[in-house]
Amino acid sequence: MKEATGELNMTLVTIMAVAAILAFVTLFVPQILDSIQDRWGSNDETEIPITNE
Repeated sequence: MKEATGELNMTLVTIMAVAAILAFVTLFVPQILDSIQDRWGSNDETEIPITNE
């Protein structure tokens, strides 16, 4: 019985860890990606001007 309880506890710890990682990814990754995109496109020196000839 003790082995089954230990396995159940380890399963719950694993599920909680996965849930915490998914919550972090869901909450913070979109903000991080937006920040990277804003910084990537804000450098005017590297932009190539488009001319219609």
